This record gives sequence, structure tokens and C-alpha cells, in this order.
Amino acid sequence: RTHAVVLSRPAWLWGAEMGANEHGVCVGNEGVWTREPIGEDEALLGMDLVRLGLERGSSAREALQVMAALLERYGQGGSCKEEPVPFVYHNTFLLADRTEAWVLETAGRYWAAQQIREGSRNISNQLSIGREITAEHVGLRQRAHSQGWWSGAAEFNFAEVFSLPHQPARMEAAKARYCAGKELLRQHAGHITAETFMAILRDKESGICVDSEGFHTAGSMVSVLPQDPALPCVHFFTATPDPSRSVFKPFVFVAGLKPAPQVRSPTFRDDPAKQIPRFQSTVDRRHELYCRHQAALELMERDQEQGQKLLQTLRDLEKQGLEGMNALLGGKVTPSSEELADLFFDCVEAEMKFYT
Repeated sequence: RTHAVVLSRPAWLWGAEMGANEHGVCVGNEGVWTREPIGEDEALLGMDLVRLGLERGSSAREALQVMAALLERYGQGGSCKEEPVPFVYHNTFLLADRTEAWVLETAGRYWAAQQIREGSRNISNQLSIGREITAEHVGLRQRAHSQGWWSGAAEFNFAEVFSLPHQPARMEAAKARYCAGKELLRQHAGHITAETFMAILRDKESGICVDSEGFHTAGSMVSVLPQDPALPCVHFFTATPDPSRSVFKPFVFVAGLKPAPQVRSPTFRDDPAKQIPRFQSTVDRRHELYCRHQAALELMERDQEQGQKLLQTLRDLEKQGLEGMNALLGGKVTPSSEELADLFFDCVEAEMKFYT
């Protein structure tokens, strides 16, 4: 059985960087470099594992089990970027559902998982599971011992044992992002809302919202997962880059969902991602909303006054979605299934109108 999923993904690949399924399971990944060698031979990408976990797991725990089993069987590898020069990494994952949250971290075919039982947790391009391991690859410690990374006598710390002894510069930046994210979450402990997460994802000073060194935050997602199963999960997606200048739009799983072709990238018969060798040419994968949003960003930079007006209009649109969600989850309104089925499409359409 394959569960219904909503995905935020690089258009050239099958998997996803983050997403949710009809059972309220959410998964997202980050790239990481460890002592295990990265292989350019093609296997499963971490992004493939995100989608496979969502399609096959009806809970966060089940998704984790699916992902770990596939990792052990098939391994991970292959380029994660649409360029002729391979860009390869291993992966860490956040998984959550209505009642549980997990961090899954990998090094080659090996993995460790930590159940998050209270408070908050973040990941950012580095191993972060230390001694508090809830589940692990059966051969994890033997592997570390056989490679001389762990004596077998000292307490086992996954991050210390499997992290590179000499971190590349990009990992130092990741460490700063991880610490900043942890601190921002600590500051809001006890009263974290969807708006809190949106603000953190927009934080440029910390580097969480990336727009330098050839990278930029390509898409953002915030999910609200009520513990009451009678209430729907609400997933907010930007579907555009740079969340500081994007709109988070609500999505709810219901029957008869209205498709949103404005945020689906075009397909190509002779796709360079599907020909061997891969990525020898380029195609324009931008979807309609992306194109209009990009034009609006150029306006914001060219005419700051007009740009600020547009940004405020977008924030007002986002606020309407958040207020609607709070009313829905607070029992103040009971929208029809048809209204919920059209919700994401209607929000995308409203945003596109502001760009014309």
C-alpha cells in the first residue's frame, strides 16, 4: 500500500527534501559528511528515503523502520545536485507524527536513531545524536571498533565516533546554524507556534535562511500536527525559494483534493536527469508560481518601496491562512470538505494574482 503524500522536492528527482503523508507523518532531510566514504555509485538518495518513508509508513516510527531497512539493503549514493560534477552526501532526518518525534542519522549503510520525548529538536548538516541512542544498526558499534574509531571501552557517542576528525569549512557553518537554531527554539520553549517556526526559517542572521555561497533555501515547510486525531493536520508550504520573501500556504489532506498545477514543474521527454551520463545539458524546470515569484523578487530589489508593499500584502495573505488554521483547529469554524480540497489551490492562485 502506498500512502498519499505531499512533497517539496528538487524537480529533477523522484524523492523529496521534505513532505507529509495522509496519516500526519512528516519527514525532512539534511546532507551530512561522515567518516564513512561517500560513494558516487548510484544507490538511494536520502531524498528517495524521505519519500519512501512517507509512502510506506503510517507512523513516524514505521517510516523510520522502512527507511533504515532500505538503507541497510540498498545503501545510499549518487549525486544530489543537477550538475555534471557529482555532489554527494549522506543524510540525517527529522521524523514526526501526532504523538512521536525521531531523529535518524546515517553514515553509509549504518544508522542511529533517537526518539525525542520532550522539548524541541533541530538538525543542520552535521551528526547530532550523541549517547542517547534509542535504536541503531545491529553492526554499528562493531563497525566503529573495527575501524579504530571507538575503543569499545569508552561510552559510545555516535556523533563523536562517526564525525570527520577534520571538518570542512561548510561543516563549521553548519555547526553555527545548528547552535543558532537550538538557541532560537530554546528562547520560545513552551510557547512554540507555527509562526515561531516560520520566523526561525526566515532568520538570515543565523544562516538558517541561506542565500550565500552558491546555495539558497529552495523551499520551506511547517506542519501543525494536533494530538487529537479528530482534527486535521495542516501543512504549510512556500513552494518558492527564500522564505523571508515567500508565503507559507496551508494544505490539508482530504478526498477530492484539487490539483495545483501552478506549483508542479514541467516534465521533459529527453530529460537530462534520466540520461546516462546525467546532467549533460540543462532545462528550465521552474513552475509557474516560481517564475512569477522570481519576477516579484527582482521588483523588490529594484524598487524598495513597491517591494515593501508587496511583501506586506504577501504577509497579510499568509496571516489569513494562519488565522483560518487556528479557527479550524480551535473548533470555531467547520469548513466543508470541498473548501479544504480547494484550500491550497486557492492560496496559490491568490498569491499569483498579487504578482500580476
